[in-house]
Amino acid sequence: MIANTFIKRPVTAMVISLVLVIAGTICIIVLPVDQYPDITPPVVQVNGQFTGADAQTVEQTVATPVEQQVNGTPGMEYMQSNNTNNGLMSMNVTFKVGTNIDIATLDVQNRVSIASPLLPAVVSRLGLTVRALNPSMLMMVAIYSPRGTHGITFLDNYTNIFVQDALLRVPGVGSINRFTDDFSMRIWMNPEKMA
Repeated sequence: MIANTFIKRPVTAMVISLVLVIAGTICIIVLPVDQYPDITPPVVQVNGQFTGADAQTVEQTVATPVEQQVNGTPGMEYMQSNNTNNGLMSMNVTFKVGTNIDIATLDVQNRVSIASPLLPAVVSRLGLTVRALNPSMLMMVAIYSPRGTHGITFLDNYTNIFVQDALLRVPGVGSINRFTDDFSMRIWMNPEKMA
């Protein structure tokens, strides 16, 4: 029945087709398109160090007061805390997708500063670091000597002195994790001669 109307009136069919094409063109221009949409929830990381404390002490004296203050930050979905036996505390606060990461970082920083007077003096002196974090690793870089002229120790030291700082200055780079230890020296002492 509708087909008969358009067959008998071809001008009407062409006008409706033109209106649809013009409306589609306007919609293509007006609709917002994001080249890289936010598909992962933004994460804010809080790090602290309680030198000489075990994991349970770090949890009770550092992580718990900070968690109590950070809990309830606007837009927060959940938080995850990790305490280690070498005195390190790492807390990831995950926010809803679409939350402005800069505002979320500021909110967490303000709440961490409220918890600072409740922390041990050692932790307050060293301070807690709050930074925006991308939960997924973007890139891994391996540095090697093509002809084998330099050893691992030399390459680690070179990376620590030159490459790491250059990469941190690149816009958009939040942090760099190295999977090796810093250039160091191990010395064994003879306790009898030391006495």
